[in-house]
Amino acid sequence: MVFQKILIANRGEIALRVERACRERGIATVAVYSDVDRAALHVLESDEAYRLGPAAASESYLRGDKILEIAKKSGADAIHPGYGFLSENADFAEACERAGVKFIGPSAKAMRALGSKTRARQAADAAGMPRTPGSTKGLVSLEEARQVAEKIGYPVMLKAAAGGGGKGMRVIAKPEELLAAFDTARSEAERAFGSDEVYLEKQIERPRHVEIQVLADEHGNCLYLGERECSVQRRHQKVIEEAPSAVVGPELRQRMGEAAVRLAQTAGYTNAGTVEFLLDKHENFYFLETNTRLQVEHPVTELVTGLDLVHLQIDVAEGKPLALRQEDIMLRGHAIECRVYAEDPENQFFPSPGKITRLLQPGGPGIREDCGVYEGWTVPMDYDPMLSKLIAYAPTREMAIARLLRALDEYVIGGIRCNLGLFRRILQDEGFSRAEIDTEYLDRLLNGGSAVMAERSPAVELAAALGAALLENSHSASASTGAGSTPSPDEQRAWKQAGRREAMR
Repeated sequence: MVFQKILIANRGEIALRVERACRERGIATVAVYSDVDRAALHVLESDEAYRLGPAAASESYLRGDKILEIAKKSGADAIHPGYGFLSENADFAEACERAGVKFIGPSAKAMRALGSKTRARQAADAAGMPRTPGSTKGLVSLEEARQVAEKIGYPVMLKAAAGGGGKGMRVIAKPEELLAAFDTARSEAERAFGSDEVYLEKQIERPRHVEIQVLADEHGNCLYLGERECSVQRRHQKVIEEAPSAVVGPELRQRMGEAAVRLAQTAGYTNAGTVEFLLDKHENFYFLETNTRLQVEHPVTELVTGLDLVHLQIDVAEGKPLALRQEDIMLRGHAIECRVYAEDPENQFFPSPGKITRLLQPGGPGIREDCGVYEGWTVPMDYDPMLSKLIAYAPTREMAIARLLRALDEYVIGGIRCNLGLFRRILQDEGFSRAEIDTEYLDRLLNGGSAVMAERSPAVELAAALGAALLENSHSASASTGAGSTPSPDEQRAWKQAGRREAMR
């Protein structure tokens, strides 16, 4: 089967990413949108667009019934779910199958086997994979949680079985913290994922978070496409990802990759997926969970393998066998991705919705930006505040860091607050440069001082200042320093500071 039209059941940069892949293949695209996304970039770039409903995700992007109605109305052959929303919803995947619309992802059966964190732990046991000690089924009571915690020993992690992104997750250091954490985690999980199922696992002290990208077709072939290092996290939410990991060599990569493939084959998994591990300092790895979808951080894998994962997803969904063998997968160079958010690192990372009044985007050798916004767009407060993903690729990790810093110096987002300064701070940190990172690294860095935005290069500051000066002149809002006069050093510094404030306004 060759798809003629694909509906993208998502929004923002991932919807635009899938649209671009479809356009390269000559496949027509159908966008869906909520009321606040009517003028969103993914809508403007699509071939067709249909309204879902009000801004709330529960009334729009999570309405699988409405999405299937639109798929039928528009004549779409398939639905690509992106990530988040319905991407790991087995009931929706099953509904697509019943409706005769291809779901570009794993089967509902495989999703149920691996999408739930508790069932995935059971599958890991069946595949003979090492995993963190803890429960393999949802906890039905606080007393059961106490018993499991006492058996595996504190500290423990309480997690939502259906979730991710740190929602419904709590670290519990001692028994007296369990009651409040249990109730809060279940409530948060119910709100975020529609299920209050939680489980407990032993907390591994200061591990690295390393994940393996897998890809399987519908003919029994399954490959691993290398690893991604995702240890730079804030409150269990990834901030920076890179490929390959600086501490994973060929032998460890093979062991982790083969374990991930074994798990996928045990569950009958097809399409793209990710198996996540915790890695200790002795190179022992422990199964963490499986993401049965395309990951936010997939671009770093694409850059170091030279593969297009969205094209491969579509190939698999069309029923084509993989044209690659494991020995064909070669990792070249290094890629690092920054998740750019509309949030204020200087104010407890509080979301910063609003109108983007100025947008200067970076470019040049080795720079890729997957972006879902434009100048003049108003970032809504109803969804995850990700604006874009900025990725640098280079022959070495050191050069990738240098390129990413250069790109950050070129990047200006005005009208809202964002976390670009946080990335400058991380990339300039000696610990990050030496790859001395773990899942608690960013917390330690932030606790060591305020997350004040790093200074941009003099060239960028001058450009911002000149732009601000022109803006001031056009509005006749400032007094002249006098024809032919030269500003003093103090006046120059004030001018640059004013330019910076105007550029970021």
